[in-house]
Amino acid sequence: MFRRMSVTGTGDHKPERMSDDPIRIAYVLLSPTFGMHQYTADLANRMVAAGHIVHLVTTSNYPTDRYLPTVEVSTPVETLDAGFSLNAVQVGAVERTVRAILDIEPDVVHLTGPHVWNVPVMYRLKGRRLPIVHSIHDLDPHQGSHYGDLLHIWNQAVLRGANHIVVHGRQYLERLHHLGPDRVTCMPLLHLFVGCSWIDQLESLADDVAYEPFVLFFGRLAPYKGLPELLRAWPKVMQERSEASLVLAGPGTLDRLWQERLPAGVKVINHLILDEEALDLFRRCALLVLPYTGATQSALIPAAYFFRKPVISTRSGALAEYVQEGNTGWLVPPGESDALADALLEALEGIPTECSR
Repeated sequence: MFRRMSVTGTGDHKPERMSDDPIRIAYVLLSPTFGMHQYTADLANRMVAAGHIVHLVTTSNYPTDRYLPTVEVSTPVETLDAGFSLNAVQVGAVERTVRAILDIEPDVVHLTGPHVWNVPVMYRLKGRRLPIVHSIHDLDPHQGSHYGDLLHIWNQAVLRGANHIVVHGRQYLERLHHLGPDRVTCMPLLHLFVGCSWIDQLESLADDVAYEPFVLFFGRLAPYKGLPELLRAWPKVMQERSEASLVLAGPGTLDRLWQERLPAGVKVINHLILDEEALDLFRRCALLVLPYTGATQSALIPAAYFFRKPVISTRSGALAEYVQEGNTGWLVPPGESDALADALLEALEGIPTECSR
């Protein structure tokens, strides 16, 4: 897609780009959502490392430590959430965003995360004949989301308007086959969860791993994450492995998902887990569990593999595409606590007490 292109940015003809020239890329993320910035920063930082000229157009309250200093940042708006609520109504926000992008004079624009403004921004840019790439993370709304119908309408507008779509599961590539093979790319999620300051230290950190008898659930406590099923499965694990523990680490309100008393052996770390604490949890845990009931994909599975930890995941969304059953982990049906408990017991039985590369 990027080998040769002739585009018009502000009405003037741009010469044909040769394949070895650096590309001027504008990544656009109008949400402050931490996970979306982790995803966007990985793309931006990799393109910087490849020698391209990278800009970010985003909200003023973005996590600055995710991006390399060489990523040029513009913050024409201030947003509070993922952009599917009344908070998204701001006079002049789309115009300011479009102007910030045009000022960059990019060769390509990549909208990396969801926001209602993306659609009018995209169509304004297409009027300038700028190539538009758009990542779609969810073709279907998550369980418990309040914007289900809006997401379907928004997705259709994105699919009609973007020159190219990026998805993160083969099954989503198949669902979009009607767009043609040249308009959709499936790209696996392989990024970690840390800021750019850790990049040079990661290999040494991954050398120092242990396998303590605790199972890690990591990330936001949300309805589609399957936490009730996990907590119902845990007492069966404790009956046979009383030394084991379950760590639930991440922000969110657990009381909304689980009103009963927590089972024995469960520890809750209920805040946004910053880099040092996250690295410590992944380095020490026995395994990672993703009991999701309505997921699409997750970069946490590759993160576990980076630290040589096995994974238990449900067959939800594209999660199964990231797990080699019997080799890198276990797969269980979504919503089945007994099957999840059996997999946890089998996984804990085979965990080594020490590890070397």
